[in-house]
Amino acid sequence: MSKKINGFSKLSKTEKIEWVAETHFKNPERAIKELESHLNLDAKVQTTYDEFIENSLTNFYLPFGVAPNFLINGKYYTLPMVIEESSVVAAASNAAKFWCQRGGFKTKVINTIKVGQIHLIYKGNPERLKSFFNNRKNDFLNSTKSITKNMEARGGGIISLDLIDKSDILSYYFQLDLRFKTAESMGANFINSCLECIAKDFMIHAENDNLINEKKQDLEIVMSILSNYVPECLVNVMVKCNLNEFVFDENNSYGSSFAQKFVNASNIANVEPYRAVTNNKGIMNGIDALIIATGNDFRAIEAGVHAYASRSGRYQSLSKAYVENDKFFMELTLPLAVGTVGGLTNLHPMVNWSLELLGNPDVEELMSIIASAGLAQNFAALKSLVTTGIQEGHMKMHLLNILNQFKADKAQKIAASNYFKNKLVSVSAVKKFLDENIF
Repeated sequence: MSKKINGFSKLSKTEKIEWVAETHFKNPERAIKELESHLNLDAKVQTTYDEFIENSLTNFYLPFGVAPNFLINGKYYTLPMVIEESSVVAAASNAAKFWCQRGGFKTKVINTIKVGQIHLIYKGNPERLKSFFNNRKNDFLNSTKSITKNMEARGGGIISLDLIDKSDILSYYFQLDLRFKTAESMGANFINSCLECIAKDFMIHAENDNLINEKKQDLEIVMSILSNYVPECLVNVMVKCNLNEFVFDENNSYGSSFAQKFVNASNIANVEPYRAVTNNKGIMNGIDALIIATGNDFRAIEAGVHAYASRSGRYQSLSKAYVENDKFFMELTLPLAVGTVGGLTNLHPMVNWSLELLGNPDVEELMSIIASAGLAQNFAALKSLVTTGIQEGHMKMHLLNILNQFKADKAQKIAASNYFKNKLVSVSAVKKFLDENIF
């Protein structure tokens, strides 16, 4: 039975495990054994994992796979992918193989600008605030010099600082809006440090310049924080081929009529939000798998991507397909704020391994690789949807999971794999097959 505990964070790891097992499980010994079975045998590596988060008990494993044959801007890559969903890695690999024979993926990084904001409430005269800001703007920027020095040496730093009046949407609301470049790092800590430094300096000068009254009720810094919405940190990726090359031998699909199916499917996702969400989720299957493998923040990427998909006021597809001059085109533009240094890149052994697998790319190269994985995933999903349907391929890849669910042995797995080669896979069909056959 669950119960309250004080001081849990101060317990040793062993004490935490024992309390959780004894408090929440009918069989504490079995619960502890399960946790212990997922610990890394290398104590040093396990300590590294434990120190990533608070109250760590064990590790939660996800499969790590690779997708080869990605030809991106004339260079071949094998992509690391961390994901639990069946068919994602296979789909990416198949799409990569198809397009590497037709010129591969071409990418363009549009920009790498990120945003941070200082949110404030000011109840005084707005013109006074604007005059104060203009007079002190250089002082605010200079206050960050000790923080920005190293970043500027790497080609990054603060790009702009503006005061924005938002009182029309929220009474007395203003913000200091800053744009940054953060070189090879994602830059969250750098951006937040700059923002907090400027916020502190802002209040000091506001008091010295008599911007606020004696009771200090006119001005309040509410918060200082980076934004995960990065509509200026964009990458575009495209594939194209002649219509007579747009051929899939396995299902005899080819040419302009087949290409038009892709175009129709893409157009539907652009006007129908219910379809757009699922379309974009498929794109994120490929993107998140790479984001996790390279130690980046998939939650921040997801939030920014979906906000970008809604920038018109209606949620739309991130990708598009079209035909021009007897050529098929498919492209994807999305915001990606990622890093190749900092965070987990030097701490998590598999993140370091993944980056080396990719040739230790810089940020713009990594953006290109990640975007290519997203477009490949989208292309593979649309191909299935406009031909056999999504379930045929997905459920065949899911067959092993179903067999494991029924605790099938090796002989049963081999027999089931052969039996379902040309048959529809479902949980009930697999169960019936196992029940009706003797192995």
